[in-house]
Amino acid sequence: MQYFFQDNKSSDLIVFFAGWGCDENQFINLHDNKDVLILYNYQDLNLDFDFPKYDNIYVIAYSAGVFVASIFADKLPKVRQKVALCGNPYLFDETLGISKDTIQVFKNITLDNYLQFRRKYMVYSDEEYERYNKLESLRTIESCENELLALQKMYKEKKDNINPMFDKAIVAENDLIFNTEAQKDFYKDKLQVIKNAKHHIFFHFNSFEDMLVKSQN
Repeated sequence: MQYFFQDNKSSDLIVFFAGWGCDENQFINLHDNKDVLILYNYQDLNLDFDFPKYDNIYVIAYSAGVFVASIFADKLPKVRQKVALCGNPYLFDETLGISKDTIQVFKNITLDNYLQFRRKYMVYSDEEYERYNKLESLRTIESCENELLALQKMYKEKKDNINPMFDKAIVAENDLIFNTEAQKDFYKDKLQVIKNAKHHIFFHFNSFEDMLVKSQN
C-alpha cells in the first residue's frame, strides 16, 4: 500500500484507511491538530511506519478501507478508537457490502465516463461536484483496476479474519455504493447518518477529528 503523512507535531496519530481509487489529494480540505497518516492503493498490505512512538492512535476507515482496517488495525498499538465511514467490513458481501452490479460499474469506468460516475455516485450536488473535481485523485485507471482485483483476492483470503467491531459508523443517507438501510441494521446505535450526502461525505467535516467519538477524545 501507499501512504501520505501529515506531520502536525502531535503525540497522537490518526490512521486513515482511504477508499478504492483514492489518494491523499481528495482529503486536503481537512485540517487536523493530530498527525495524520493516509493509507491507500491496497495492492498489498506492506507498510513501514513508526507507530509505537505515538501515545494514542485513532483509526478512521472509508469505503473499501473499512474492510482493510478490519484485518489490519488490530496490528497497530494503542488504538483508542475505530470509526467506519460509508463502508462495511464485509466489503464484497452482496447485502452488507458492494453488490456485483456495483462492482461491474467500477470495472466499466473509463476516461470517457469517469466524470459521470463521480456525479452520480460520489457527490450530492453540483456545488460538491465542482469542489470534488478540484480535489481529484491523480491515480490512473489501470492502478485502480489492479487495486480492485487485489481487494477481491484479499477479501476471499481474509474474510474469516475480519474484526467487524467499530466504535462508530458514519454513512451517507443517499449512498448508492453501500446500501444505507443495510448499514443501519449492521451498525445499529453506533450509526450517524449524514443527510443530503452521497458516498464522498468529506465536505460535511472540517477535519478527521470531527469524525471521532467526541466523548472519548
